[in-house]
Amino acid sequence: MFIEQPPYIYRMFFSETFWRIQGEKKCVYLTFDDGPIPEVTPWVLDLLDQYGIKATFFCVGDNVARNNEIFQDILRRGHRVGNHTMNHIQAPGYGTRTYLKNVEKADQLIGSNLFRPPHGWMKRSQSLALKRKYRIIMWDVVTRDYSNKLNGEQVFNNIKRYTRNGSIIVFHDSLKAEKNLRHALPLSIEWLLKEGYEFKIFS
Repeated sequence: MFIEQPPYIYRMFFSETFWRIQGEKKCVYLTFDDGPIPEVTPWVLDLLDQYGIKATFFCVGDNVARNNEIFQDILRRGHRVGNHTMNHIQAPGYGTRTYLKNVEKADQLIGSNLFRPPHGWMKRSQSLALKRKYRIIMWDVVTRDYSNKLNGEQVFNNIKRYTRNGSIIVFHDSLKAEKNLRHALPLSIEWLLKEGYEFKIFS
């Protein structure tokens, strides 16, 4: 459960970030990390169009540079984008100044006030520095679609078990997650709609 839904004490360590956003109506925030890539992202976009759902894509700068047409298509279809660093680097391995430079390099391509650190890890100094410019969006439910220890049905079960009002849900439009994503995402959307959730994007 620590992975799928981080405990309260961990969230409080990064209290300046957003883990969950509750509304008066039942709502969720559907997000995708690590894209855009041609093998997966267009399929996700088409699926979201089928249901009239908007989501937020936290993009890696390198992938945006390589697949800018797909990135522009995300925007054209009315979705939000966020910064996921230039090279998907893990914050603890870098000094604050170096890490911020990597984020800013990605910002030149992405141009968003939203940021999510890869793997959800940051040093306190990095988080406080990033807060000056970005809304730092973490998560309430990480599906673990990327895990080779889970199958698609287990990923779907994570959605059913942990989602609640205001959940920020993380899927991945990546090759690593593709098999589980293609199984679990349609089922998850259907289940969330049936349960009466409204899909929102960040302002």
